[in-house]
Amino acid sequence: MNDDSGRNTIIFLVCALALFIVYQVFVLEPAQRQKAAEAKAHPPAAAAAHAGAPALSAPPVATRAAAVAASPRVPLATPSLKGSVSLRGARIDDLFLTQYAQTTDKNSPPEELLKPEGTAFPWFVDFGWVGQNVPNLPGPLTVWTLSQGATLAPGAPVTLTYSNGAGLTFTRRIEVDQHYMFTVTDTVANTGAGAVTLAPYGTVQRQGVPPEPGRTGVVHEGVIGYLAGHDRAFTYKDLSKDAGQTQQFDSAGAWTGITDRYWLTALIPAAAEQVHAVYRDAKAGNLDVYEANYTGAARTIAPNTQITVSQHLFAGAKKLPLLQAYEKDLGIAHFDDAIDWGRFFFFLTRPIYLFLTFIYQRVGTFGVAILMLTVVVRLAFFPIANKQYESMTKMKKVQPLMEELRRRFKDDPAKQQQEIMALYQREKVNPLAGCLPILLQIPVFYSLYKVLNISIEMRHAPFLAFNDLSARDPTTIWNLFGAIPWNPAHAPLIGGILDTSLHIGILPLAYGFTMFLTTSMSPQTGVDPTQQRIFQLMPLFFMFIMAPFAVGLLIYWTWSNVLTTLQQYVMMRRFKVDNPIDRFFARLGGKKAPAG
Repeated sequence: MNDDSGRNTIIFLVCALALFIVYQVFVLEPAQRQKAAEAKAHPPAAAAAHAGAPALSAPPVATRAAAVAASPRVPLATPSLKGSVSLRGARIDDLFLTQYAQTTDKNSPPEELLKPEGTAFPWFVDFGWVGQNVPNLPGPLTVWTLSQGATLAPGAPVTLTYSNGAGLTFTRRIEVDQHYMFTVTDTVANTGAGAVTLAPYGTVQRQGVPPEPGRTGVVHEGVIGYLAGHDRAFTYKDLSKDAGQTQQFDSAGAWTGITDRYWLTALIPAAAEQVHAVYRDAKAGNLDVYEANYTGAARTIAPNTQITVSQHLFAGAKKLPLLQAYEKDLGIAHFDDAIDWGRFFFFLTRPIYLFLTFIYQRVGTFGVAILMLTVVVRLAFFPIANKQYESMTKMKKVQPLMEELRRRFKDDPAKQQQEIMALYQREKVNPLAGCLPILLQIPVFYSLYKVLNISIEMRHAPFLAFNDLSARDPTTIWNLFGAIPWNPAHAPLIGGILDTSLHIGILPLAYGFTMFLTTSMSPQTGVDPTQQRIFQLMPLFFMFIMAPFAVGLLIYWTWSNVLTTLQQYVMMRRFKVDNPIDRFFARLGGKKAPAG
């Protein structure tokens, strides 16, 4: 019976793994490829940039270069950014992050942040004015005049002007610092005969979201901000689920925007400005148009007077020291919360991240910093983990005695339980003593996992034979880890399968082996043969599950397993308990392994 049950269990697990792979290969991946192909073939149509602005009507174009060339522009160049500002709409829609490359190739172009409308997945920022019964307000199609400056750069602002032909002159001064902060100062002069009432607005819009292989869902991506005294964050999925609905907040001391894993575009009104902020997915047909915008307080401009409003825009990498500096210097509340510290364990994630970057700044290699941080965390938990492994070792030591009691009293469960409890008392074993230490460690190890996902320092960081700790292991068993100059993903028929969770490289194999060691050292008391087989197969299944994860995460998990195994081994040697490591070396030396 046990043999049939065990065989059936193994068949079930193999079928489950096969179904998982088939679903990923033939359902998820084709859907993602089709979506990307459709987006590339049919660039998003224009959508309204703001509730009070006219609809956009820029025609779709084939390339980014053509979209940029379709409107007059002011070039932009800083140590951290390059691109241009469109004079049509005075829109900021062409930005590259010059300190970050798209890939690890030495000739890789810089990372693309903002993209003009008409390309696939445009992402852009508009500032403007809304008002009732005011003709010819500047909008997305308005062509501004460059009246001062030539190239936008630190210390070299540009000034744009526009006259609506009805007595209003709009002047926009754009400044940028050496990092990622823009200052947009708008002045409206009224030379007409009557007063007008206008309110400033800002909007950041993203039309669709490109697929990203490293996207895990662990790090927040979507709209984000600090509004009405609280951090606000809604994923793209949240907004798409309630398309047509809006999330609205009234707030002062606010900021709002759209974030990716590493990049942020945030609108920052003056701290004292009372704004009405809106998050929404303003769907245009089948296209998701994600938008974060705000409208400021209305201002009445009397004849022959003018008003001035200053706003900021952050467009760049989410580097903690830089966000904190802006938060302090510009009074931007909770700006460092643009980094996703987590909802529940932020009190652990922050200090762990700070300590990891502290180590990294001193050793200069992020991979070494991960190893050292794991050691420090293990040392901090050594007393607790020691109690856990001591309890587990004692349980493993009495396991043969427990099996004997189960055989002797298999027809009398009450007597069996009584004798087992007496055995626990004689041997001073508490079967629950190993549970509490595990529960105490779970939040910390989850926070470590979270930190490695949000660390921009890990992106494109080389370590040993790997050139990007944030990418999956590039090696695979199917080409003998690179010894054969062949990409298994290009294999006919089965290439898609080999490139999914079957893409098993050196690190997933190392992770699976170290997990096998830790599980084989754990006691399996009260477990029937079928459950034991499942327990033994867990490292194999987790090896396939973890294969697509980033190299840095696999290094952390593998190294953590190694340290766990060492601690378990020392404890087992101390209590003279049989363990797989001693058995292996005994067989290697031709000796009989000692009995536990």
